[in-house]
This record gives sequence, structure tokens and C-alpha cells, in this order.
Amino acid sequence: MKINQVRAVYFSATGTTEKIVAAAAKAAAEQLGVPVVVSDFTLPGARENTLTFGAEELVFFGVPVYAGRVPNLLMPYVRDKVKGDNTLAVPVVLFGNRNFDDGLIELRNLLEADGCRTIAAGGFVGEHSFSTTLGAGRPDVEDMALAVQLGQTAAARAKALNELPTAPVEVRGEDPIRPYYTPRDRAGNPVNILKVKPKTSDACTKCGLCAEVCPMGSINKENPAEVPGICIKCCACVKKCPVGAKYYDDAGYLYHQHELEEGFARRAEVELF
Repeated sequence: MKINQVRAVYFSATGTTEKIVAAAAKAAAEQLGVPVVVSDFTLPGARENTLTFGAEELVFFGVPVYAGRVPNLLMPYVRDKVKGDNTLAVPVVLFGNRNFDDGLIELRNLLEADGCRTIAAGGFVGEHSFSTTLGAGRPDVEDMALAVQLGQTAAARAKALNELPTAPVEVRGEDPIRPYYTPRDRAGNPVNILKVKPKTSDACTKCGLCAEVCPMGSINKENPAEVPGICIKCCACVKKCPVGAKYYDDAGYLYHQHELEEGFARRAEVELF
């Protein structure tokens, strides 16, 4: 099929999903000899308008996995404001070294419902948002090479097509989609951190960077210690604070963080489809 443009589309609070999607899109564009256009919908303002794809585009669409699913608060945007025109697409998810569970099949299904036709997919690993040790340094050189491979594979498949695919790309996951992953304590009781918000130490210089990078627009720029909006625990404010002033001290959050770090310390593998 004729492709005149590759799109790199992503939500990437801490930059890891962006790295993978950008590398895959660049590799595909180079193989096809066409330009890349970036659509970053991480910040709230970028999610106000409809995102439309054309029939002669190849779209690499990436999101992080939160609790094994597409982040709940991104669902309305991906479901209602992303519009394809039988556009060839590649769903990409990035998970924090545990598992992407049903995140990839869910994103694939959403894109198909949006008018896209999926031809390849990938589940990649990045440093966990809660941690600096779980998936530390990922995506690494090996991961980036696989992102390039995904881009080249998708480009080759797109170029070889004479007509639209009749079925979506097969990926790992269950359909119907399972519930979000629920952390539990050692007694088996659910650990609920939905309402937990970051704290701010006296090291804060009130530079306002945390407010600028918050994907939910939930931090008061004048007083960064105030978080009146919803927190999705992406940890952009924690990982990007230049003085390390943002942190979480909730007992349930810390228990879950340590549980993940202890239980999933092995090297998780990238999966391509």
C-alpha cells in the first residue's frame, strides 16, 4: 500500500514510551522514504482536539501500561478523539518490568475501533514510574534495536499489502479485557493508592517545572506543594524535579513499590508481534 507519511504518536510522562515510538517510527520512515510527523498527547492541552489520521499514513501509537491496562484517564481521549481512515497502525505499550497484561490487546482494539488497521505491535520495557531500580536504564541498547526492528517490520508489511488486512494483528492478551491489576498486601487485602498524591519537601525552589510536566495539569504552579487535581502516579514530577523535592510517603504506595522491586527484579523481555 502507498504510505506518504509516518506518524509517531504517544503519551510519555517520563520519556520512555517516546523513545521507543520515535525510534520505531524513524526506522519505518527511513525504509519507506517518507517523513515522520510527531503527535505528543502527554500534556492536557494536546488532548483537547481530535487527532485524525489519513488513509496513506502509517501510525505508531504508544502508551504506558498502568496496572496492566491502558491508563484509565487516557481512555476517553483514545476512544473518542482519535480518528483513522482505514489507517495502518502499530500499537505500542511500555511496561515497568512486571507485565503488560491486557494493555496491548486493549490498545489494539481501541485503535481498530477508531478506524485504524493494525499490522504489527510491540510490548516494551521501561524503568518503572515508581522506581529507579525496577527496569533501571530501560529502554536500553537492546530494547532500542528491537524498536528499530519493529519499525522496519511494520514498514515492510505495509509496503507489501495490496489491500487492507481483514483481521487485526494477533497479540498476547485476553479479550474480554481483564480488570486492572490490583496490588495486595501479604494478607491478600487490596492496596488502594488511587487517591495518593505526591508530597513536596523543603528543598522545593518553586520553579514550577513539576506543574509544567504533569500530564493531568494537577499541580499548582504558584505553590507546587498543592496538588488539587487527580494524580495518576506517572511520577513525572518526581523524576523530573531538578532538586528531588517531590516524593511519595503513603504506606500503601511504598509497600507496593517495594513489592514490585522485590518480586520483579528479573529482566523482563520485549515482545514483538
